[in-house]
Amino acid sequence: MSRFKLEYLPYELVFKHPFTVSIHSRTTTPVVYIRIWCEGVFGIGEASMPPYLGETQESVIDFIKKVDLSEFNHTADLNQILAFIDRLAPGNNAAKAGIDIAFHDLFSKIEGKHLSTFLTLPNQPKLSSFTIGLDTPEQMANKVKEAEQYGFELLKVKLGSEDDAARMDAILSVWNKPFSIDVNQGWQNPDKDLDFILELAKSGLLFVEQPYLSTDLERARRLTACSPIPIIADESIKRWADMDVIAESFHGINVKLMKSTGIAEAMRMIQRAKANGLLVVTGCMAESSCAVAAMSHLSNLADWVDLDGPFLMKNDPFLGLNLVSGMLKLPTNPGIGVDFKVPVDSWAAVEV
Repeated sequence: MSRFKLEYLPYELVFKHPFTVSIHSRTTTPVVYIRIWCEGVFGIGEASMPPYLGETQESVIDFIKKVDLSEFNHTADLNQILAFIDRLAPGNNAAKAGIDIAFHDLFSKIEGKHLSTFLTLPNQPKLSSFTIGLDTPEQMANKVKEAEQYGFELLKVKLGSEDDAARMDAILSVWNKPFSIDVNQGWQNPDKDLDFILELAKSGLLFVEQPYLSTDLERARRLTACSPIPIIADESIKRWADMDVIAESFHGINVKLMKSTGIAEAMRMIQRAKANGLLVVTGCMAESSCAVAAMSHLSNLADWVDLDGPFLMKNDPFLGLNLVSGMLKLPTNPGIGVDFKVPVDSWAAVEV
């Protein structure tokens, strides 16, 4: 009876440009890659740790070391395995997401299926947005050229400062296609903010993401009640249990694997959101092609897709995820569809 073998590999992703939002700026992001073996086949996952999630490479590795899968084998129900992992300790969402991705990659490979087929989901290319981080108005306008070089047809613009109007003026002087704005909790005044939204709506604004502090649901509710442009929750929602809490304060939710603990819960959140009339963005943290390819298999369930992580990085270590005319082209080989560009031998095994 084949057992599972877990391995992990710490890695640091490096941004092409300093990545700045309203609450912090950084040039790198730590990740941990996870590999799970069974039946001579392996699945790969990724845990990426943005600062606000409160996880580190050390905390992810500590969690991985707690995972004793000796009671399971490849014939076990995947959802039972993931429920067992979720119960090991509270929090650790990114660590759980990395394991979830690796298991989905593994199980679909064992069945010889592309992950979309394994999940019974459509597999069609989908337009993704490209993120323009906070910077001077001039630099933000210059970054638009990079989006155009890649072929992106949508932008997501980071805002949340006193100079938001100047930044948008600079961007709109060189961009005449649809865009969204992500405030990352940086606004404070719903009346003033509504006026700004109405002005941007004339230029192709699609939606506004997380205008206020994650806990300030009343201010978000006030803006949502009067905004003709959808207001989307990001930091205010992580997991399924948060959906009831935020339902009256937003028009929709941004679902991310690192927040939700992985593919299984992300799918449930998306399906519930759609059933309840909420809009859905499938998003990512600062991630490589591993986690982004995993989420891209859910992109046909979403209203908008924001999966540009690998295109912001200097050192994405994976092959398999492609961009064609601004659309994410999903890999078609078994599993999530990516593999390392060069062989990696420095995996650390989890002793069981």
